[in-house]
Amino acid sequence: MIRALVLLALLAGAAHGQEDVTASVVDEMSVATPGVVPEEVRVVRSGGVLLKGLDKVSGDVIDVELRVGETVTVGRVEVDLGECRYFEDNPAGEGFAWLTIRDSVRDAVVFDGWMIASSPALNALDHPRYDVWVIRCTTA
Repeated sequence: MIRALVLLALLAGAAHGQEDVTASVVDEMSVATPGVVPEEVRVVRSGGVLLKGLDKVSGDVIDVELRVGETVTVGRVEVDLGECRYFEDNPAGEGFAWLTIRDSVRDAVVFDGWMIASSPALNALDHPRYDVWVIRCTTA
């Protein structure tokens, strides 16, 4: 009986200690700081994009500059640029391109979406032979 009471007392103390730690961590976190205004991020549309293409079989690498609305062929895939955007304060460092990529042999769209220059694996082309990724948006 004494052992059971000691065990309950120890468990109650441990549980109470955990509540204090959790409460103190939650109390210290804040989502919004009064008086601080979040910085506005401006996004600019670009007229084109610089892409890199890789043929995984031959090892050939190609750099392609593409304008909005144009289509270019890289091996047996056709790449169409719908739009390219970048942050106004960092045009060379971050680009977001809306690409539609078709496999001309299978006559099927193999990619249709945004590719991000700084994170090419986040939303990548899944093709057995070719890789295409965004380097940056063109600003001129």
